[in-house]
Amino acid sequence: IDLLTPHVPCDCFVSVPPASAIPAVIFCQELRPTPDEVQEVVFVPAPCTALGPHLQCTYIEVEQVSKTHAVILSRPSWLWGAEMGANEHGVCIGNEAVWTKEPVGEGEALLGMDLLRLALERGSSAQEALHVITGLLERYGQGGSCREDPTPFCYHNTFLLADRTEAWVLETAGRLWAAQRIREGARNISNQLSIGTDISAEHPELRAHAQTQGWWDGQGTFDFAQVFSLTQQPVRMEAAKARFRIGRELLGQEQGGITAEVMMGILRNKESGICMDSGGFRTTASMVSILPRDPTQPCVHFFTATPDPSRSVFKPFIFGVGGAQAPQVLSPTFGAQDPARTLPRFQTQVDRRHILYRGHQIALGLMESEQDQGQQLRQKQRALEQEGLEAARGLLAGQRAPPPQEWGGLFQTFVERESQMYA
Repeated sequence: IDLLTPHVPCDCFVSVPPASAIPAVIFCQELRPTPDEVQEVVFVPAPCTALGPHLQCTYIEVEQVSKTHAVILSRPSWLWGAEMGANEHGVCIGNEAVWTKEPVGEGEALLGMDLLRLALERGSSAQEALHVITGLLERYGQGGSCREDPTPFCYHNTFLLADRTEAWVLETAGRLWAAQRIREGARNISNQLSIGTDISAEHPELRAHAQTQGWWDGQGTFDFAQVFSLTQQPVRMEAAKARFRIGRELLGQEQGGITAEVMMGILRNKESGICMDSGGFRTTASMVSILPRDPTQPCVHFFTATPDPSRSVFKPFIFGVGGAQAPQVLSPTFGAQDPARTLPRFQTQVDRRHILYRGHQIALGLMESEQDQGQQLRQKQRALEQEGLEAARGLLAGQRAPPPQEWGGLFQTFVERESQMYA
């Protein structure tokens, strides 16, 4: 597995009051695939159903539903699903690849990223979104390549789901799964199974299957991670263990005072390996969300849409009137000629960089060189990000903030201002 399976390191965090400094659930995630993968931020309004009884996902079709929710997604630009995102009801989901004793399926099926998007489109709470994923997993299975790479591979997933009141960790092993409910405190996930004996819900055949395979004797304590994790972990999985441990420690140090800024700081932490820009990987996109307990207050989601959060701008998005796609963070499309659609897949490469990504690449080079111009750019980035954070604080505190009729265009405004900064 270590030699043949590409490893896509990710980390995801959540804080549920009283761990949060404010009466809100704070969620964040970032992704680190190969440094040249482009993440776009896509807004899909409701209803986002396609005509006809079926819905085309990345590789296969699934049965369509009559009603869906508006979603904001951060995703690799070549596929249908998403690495992380949120919906109009304040549900956020992030996902990570894991490998278990359970064999992965052969052939093309739903990706974990497809399951994530389907759950956001169909779930109005974290628990409902969890049920969407487990139902689809049971019916359609999971498999196929999750990377724009000619070498097919597939894996299992760990998901972190959150809403205004609670969070759930959902971990899969084939069609089997276990889930843990987080009613308070802080929790993180990385590229490893992390649900032990504290299981809130599970597949009805989970324990019987483990016993049949000889992984559990049926008598002792059932520890999901211990039972289903590989006996000999790939070398690269050891790095996931270290990131998970350090991430948990960073959250513990901030217990009771976790804010969006604290989460952004964790995502920018390079000493821990959570923020990465070397060794063949670079953090390609990051997300932080504030989900207030008060249902009359809007949820605020921050996206970078560019690599390396330590040199990127977290820009605020709020579902609201006038919400539309920001074209600067939308990658070009290639229709039927897309290497992801033609068979055999991924035999050629195309340039998927969006406008903001291109501008940021030039700025990133300047900032890494530590030249005066690069330092000035970084100061402008910080000022723009701070403006977005202050707008969010004012909004949640009932103070001066953008009026509701401007919420839907807030992200577009900040993207335009960042693009002009690089131009």
